[in-house]
Amino acid sequence: MSVSADPQSRKALVDLAQKFTGREITPFLTTWETDGMLPRDLHRRAADVGLLGIGIDPKLGGSGGDFADVVAMTEAMIGAGASGGVISALFTHGIALPHVIDEYHRRVDAADVDGADYLLAQTIEPVLRGEMILSLGVTEPDGGSDVSRLRTRAERVNESWTVSGAKTYITSGVRADRVVAAVRTPETGEGAAGITLMMLDPASPGYATPRALAKMGWWCSDTAELAFNEVPVAPRDVLGLGLGFASLANHFVSERLSLAVTAYATAQRCLDLTEAWAKNRETFGRPLISRQIVRHTLVDMYRRTDVARVYTHAITDRYINGEQLIAEAALAKQTAVEAAEFVANAAVQLHGGMGYMRESEVERHYRDVRVLGIGGGATEVMTDLVARLRGY
Repeated sequence: MSVSADPQSRKALVDLAQKFTGREITPFLTTWETDGMLPRDLHRRAADVGLLGIGIDPKLGGSGGDFADVVAMTEAMIGAGASGGVISALFTHGIALPHVIDEYHRRVDAADVDGADYLLAQTIEPVLRGEMILSLGVTEPDGGSDVSRLRTRAERVNESWTVSGAKTYITSGVRADRVVAAVRTPETGEGAAGITLMMLDPASPGYATPRALAKMGWWCSDTAELAFNEVPVAPRDVLGLGLGFASLANHFVSERLSLAVTAYATAQRCLDLTEAWAKNRETFGRPLISRQIVRHTLVDMYRRTDVARVYTHAITDRYINGEQLIAEAALAKQTAVEAAEFVANAAVQLHGGMGYMRESEVERHYRDVRVLGIGGGATEVMTDLVARLRGY
C-alpha cells in the first residue's frame, strides 16, 4: 500500500502475522470453533509478539504503526488460514478501546492526571498486554443500527451512576472483563445528545451472567446477550458525559473499513484455496481447472476480489491522510462484502461435495462472510446513509 513509510517494517509485520497464525491459530481453530470461543491466553501470546497493539501509540502500551498496518496484518492472518471469527474475537478491543483512548486524551488535555492515569493503568495497558478483554456494547434487543434510539439508561445516584437495560449480539461479551456500553443519560438531552459511553464491570452487582448466543458463523467468536439491573458505575468510568454518539460516529469509518478488509481478505483466501483445488482435482480424467467454465468462474472470483481490495486500499490511504470518508467507507464495506459473498459461494460450489463438509476450510468462510453485511451497519442502512450524504 502506498501509505507504507517503511516497506521493510511492513514486510516484517506480514511475516510475523503469517508465522503467528500458522503456529498459534490454524492448528487449533477447529477446536475453538467447537468450544465457541478463543482461549484467553491467545490474547496474551498475540500481545507478547506485538500483534495485539498494532496501530496504537507505544506510549499507551501499543506496538505503533497506523491503520495501514492493521490492514496488512489482517490480510496476512486471514491469508495464512485465520478466520473472520478469529479476527473478530482476538481484536475485539479494536472497536472498544479507541473510545477509552479518546477519553484518556481528553483527561490529559484537561489536566486530570489521576483520571487519565486510571484509564491507562486499569484498562488501556492491561488490554494491550492481553490480560483484559474489552468489549463494546451498543446494539439492543429491540433495535439495530439506530444508535440514537437506544433504551439502556443510566441514572444518577449521588456522584455515581447505575445502569439498567440490555444489549445483544455483543462480540466477546461472554469473556469480557469490561464492557464499554452505550447508555442513555437523560440529563444530557434526547436523541444522539443523550448518549454516553460507560465502562461496566461484569463482576458488579446487577450485571447478569452473559447469555452466549449460537450463531450461523464466527463460531470461535463468542457473542452474548447482556442484562443490567442498576449496575453501579463510578464517575471515573464515564467516558465523556453526552459524548457517546459522537465518539461512536467518529470511529465508524475505521470499523467499516476493517470489515471491508476482513471481507476481501476472506475472498482472497477462498480464491487461493479454490485455485489449488481446481489444479489438483481430477474429474472425468482431466484436472478440474481444464474446464472453461471453471476457469471463467475463477477469473470472476479474482476480478471481484481485486476490485474490492484496490478500492478499500484507496479509501484507507485517504482516511490515514486525514479525510473523513463516511460514504466511501460504507461503499468500501459493501463492495468487499459483495465480493466475499460471491467468492465464498463459488468456492464451495467448485469444491463440490467437499465444499459442503465441515473439514473444508471454505465451508467455514462461507458461514463467516454472511455476517459482514449485517455488522457495522447493515447493507441497506449503508445504502440509505450514502444516499442521504449524496443529497438524494
